[in-house]
Amino acid sequence: MKIAIMGAMREEITPILEEVGSYSTFEHAGNIFYECSYGEHDLVIAYSKIGKVFSAITASVMCERFGAEVLLFSGVAGGISKELKIGDLIMASALCQHDVDIVAFGHPYGFIPEGVIMTETNDELRALAAEVAVDMGIDLYEGIIATGDQFVASAERKAWIETTFHADALEMEGASVACVCHNFGIPFFVLRAISDSADGEAGIDFDTFLQSSAKVSATFILEMVKRLGD
Repeated sequence: MKIAIMGAMREEITPILEEVGSYSTFEHAGNIFYECSYGEHDLVIAYSKIGKVFSAITASVMCERFGAEVLLFSGVAGGISKELKIGDLIMASALCQHDVDIVAFGHPYGFIPEGVIMTETNDELRALAAEVAVDMGIDLYEGIIATGDQFVASAERKAWIETTFHADALEMEGASVACVCHNFGIPFFVLRAISDSADGEAGIDFDTFLQSSAKVSATFILEMVKRLGD
C-alpha cells in the first residue's frame, strides 16, 4: 500500500524520518518528498510548511503525483477543550475552517458554497487508531478540529471557535488536507498531539513542547502504518 504521511513543520516529520532510517528524496512543487519502504508499505513523507495553502498543495501532490492510497497527518495542535492537556492525543472525527466568513451572504461561519462546514475523517482509520491506543495503553481523544490561517493565542477567540463549531482543538492545516483528500477520494486521518493548552499561554507553551508533542504523534502514526492492511 502507498501511504502518505504528512506534517506541517519539519519538527513534525523528523521523528518519523529518524525511525524509518534510509529514504530517497524527490523535489517537486517547491517541496521535498521523502520516499521509503516501511514493513509491507511504501511511504511518501513530507512537511508542507504552515498554513492551508501549502498543506493543500502538498496533499494534492501526494495524491496525484505519488499515488497515495491513504493519507495520515501527524502533528501538533492547540487545545480548546478543557479536558485536553499538553501531550494528549486527539484524532479528528471531523474538521472545519474556522476562519471562513461569508456570513454577509447568508451563509454560516465555515461554509463555502458547494462545500461543507465539516469534513469527516475515515471511519476505519479511526477504528484502527482506537485499537492502537488501547494496545499502547494511552488515552486517545476524539473530537472536532478547527483549522485556520491564524495562530490563535487569544482565549476569547478560542472560546468563539469552541462555541461556533463545537471544536476541541485547533491548528492550521487539517481541514485543507481533509478537503483535498475528500475530493480525490482518498481515506485520511488526522492526529494531533496537544502542544499548548486552553489557558491563554499558547505562545509560551508552543515552543517548549513542540518537539516532545510531535514525537508522541509520530510514534502513534507509525504504529498505525504497521497495522494497515492487516
